[in-house]
Amino acid sequence: MPQHATRRPTFTTPPDIIDIEALAGRALATIPARLRAHITNVAIRVEELPDDATLDELGIESPWDLTGLYHGTPLNQRSVGDIVRMPDLIFLYRQPILAEWIETGEELYRLVASVLVHEVGHHFGFSDADIEALEQEMGGA
Repeated sequence: MPQHATRRPTFTTPPDIIDIEALAGRALATIPARLRAHITNVAIRVEELPDDATLDELGIESPWDLTGLYHGTPLNQRSVGDIVRMPDLIFLYRQPILAEWIETGEELYRLVASVLVHEVGHHFGFSDADIEALEQEMGGA
């Protein structure tokens, strides 16, 4: 295999939380260094499904409609005078991601990377156009 080629995992059973975490870690490493330096304090958690309180807060009826969520205060809305706050979190929801994977046929790594980049974009306060540009910069994450 050429050095530049990356071996993609082949799944014979549904990818579990650890598999999704590994894909997210791989995707995180591809985020440009100028941005990656500002997400070192953001925790990434993979959960099976969003909880009812999260769905209610967002006005989402079905847990299958939410693949990821950024929970925190975007960097562009912070001030040096802010009080200490809880750490920022990015949630990736395994079951909705897998449902989208099956439905669309998208490669699982690219799907996880896309969800992760979208949520990282929220951390920076990026617009949808900014997030799309970041994905393009990363090779279509």
